[in-house]
Amino acid sequence: MNKIKSIPIIDLFAGPGGLGEGFSAFQHHQHPAFQICLSIEKDYHACRTLRLRSFFRKIPFPQIRDAYADFAKSAKTEENEKNLFSCFKEAEKESRLEVLNKELGSSDFPMEDIDSLIRDHLSGAKNWVLIGGPPCQAYSLAGRSRMSKVRKENPDKFERDERHYLYQHYLRIIAKHRPPVFVMENVKGMLSSTIKGKFIIKKIINDLEHPLKNSDLKYNLHPFVKDSNQENLFKEDDQNYSNSFIIKSENFGIPQARHRVIILGVRSDIDIMPKHLSDTIPPLVLRDIISDLPPIRSELSCRGGRNGNWKEHINEIKSICKNGNVNLGVKKQIYQNVEQLRYELSTGEEWMNYPKLPTGRPKKILSEWYRNPNLGGVCNHESRSHMPSDLRRYFFASCFALAENPEGKHRSPVLSDFPKELLPAHNNIDPDNIRKVMFNDRFRVQLWDNPATTITSHISKDGHYFIHPDPRQCRSLSVREAARIQTFPDSYIFLGPRTSQYQQVGNAVPPLLSLKLAEIVFDLMKRWEKRADG
Repeated sequence: MNKIKSIPIIDLFAGPGGLGEGFSAFQHHQHPAFQICLSIEKDYHACRTLRLRSFFRKIPFPQIRDAYADFAKSAKTEENEKNLFSCFKEAEKESRLEVLNKELGSSDFPMEDIDSLIRDHLSGAKNWVLIGGPPCQAYSLAGRSRMSKVRKENPDKFERDERHYLYQHYLRIIAKHRPPVFVMENVKGMLSSTIKGKFIIKKIINDLEHPLKNSDLKYNLHPFVKDSNQENLFKEDDQNYSNSFIIKSENFGIPQARHRVIILGVRSDIDIMPKHLSDTIPPLVLRDIISDLPPIRSELSCRGGRNGNWKEHINEIKSICKNGNVNLGVKKQIYQNVEQLRYELSTGEEWMNYPKLPTGRPKKILSEWYRNPNLGGVCNHESRSHMPSDLRRYFFASCFALAENPEGKHRSPVLSDFPKELLPAHNNIDPDNIRKVMFNDRFRVQLWDNPATTITSHISKDGHYFIHPDPRQCRSLSVREAARIQTFPDSYIFLGPRTSQYQQVGNAVPPLLSLKLAEIVFDLMKRWEKRADG
């Protein structure tokens, strides 16, 4: 674009910045096509992560490399954070103005202040983009499960729950500031969520199309995916009317089966059809993007957790498998891998140097995206502690996934595949009627040669759904491995307690997917500008 060096971005409900990272990384003629001028996020630690990344982007990498690497190798306390920022005071000032730790709709952040900030940060720009994903607790399957009890006991309270309506803060800003383009992201559960028996997505779609009642302000909503039957989207008898807005990330070069609703809104005076995501990209699998990380082993969540104890606890699985009904192929994997347990491994450190890059396609994707710019190693790669009983379950599950089943395929086990001695002692588990247990897949191994399953914020609570495929490490995924699956570059440092780091990663939009969305948005805006100039 010849009139604007970079298109301004306003990022609401920014989280740790996954959506904004993709837009920031997209370049046109080797220059940033977009520039985030304001990000707003209510979570304190996610805001720290967001501000650190904003700071990082403002300084040429050769200048910041040493100071940033020193910070990455440190305990990453707020004091060390201040010391890093003090090395580049102008960048610190700019990042603090850009990233705000505020909650939209709260009493200490009135609408007038929000509107004033947006006007000030846009500095009169007419071509700009609004992005963001209103929090999705009310729409996610886990959130709806928790809220179902409230719905039964107090229907009025459920209907009034403000989490159903957080998108209206986003809507008000669309109505007030009239962005040419907006990108709104949310969970797939938004499509099936209902209030008073009606699908809430219909109201959301109608509101986004007509954000200001009795006004000429209208938006055309477009899916990013190809071959959407938009004429039939909103039939009253069609519960799947908005499925066209679902993006299945694994179809677009993302190493994760993450399905999200992402809506592209284009102001109605911009009569240009956007392009679509290319589905010709070969799929990435787990092996491509985490097998080069330094191997680490789990910690033991009991007293006296010395190296030998860790191995001894897992070793007990041999006697369990000897007496239990275990498939021969699985038993072979168990006996083979138990002898190769990596008890000499570290449980992870603040900083770990990179091993050598693998060959072939993984080398290309790792060097071009994950390790670029190259700091020489990674942080956020520490294992958490697991109970001895869970260690044995993890070890069994990862060995099971390595063994071919009778159909010649690899899969993660369900509870009915476990020996009775390894079943959790939960009240809702009947060992004699195990096939009828809900959540039969509660111990899930991520498979080497498949895209990962969806990384969710639940990863912060336990690792049962995110077991590492290497039995010799016997653990759940680290924050860095989850971040790799979410396509965050290794230079993206997550701050705060480890639980918060997992939550930040699980709630984010994959930056590599966002980069592809940014390309579509830029192309649309470029064509719009050319038409206006012509």
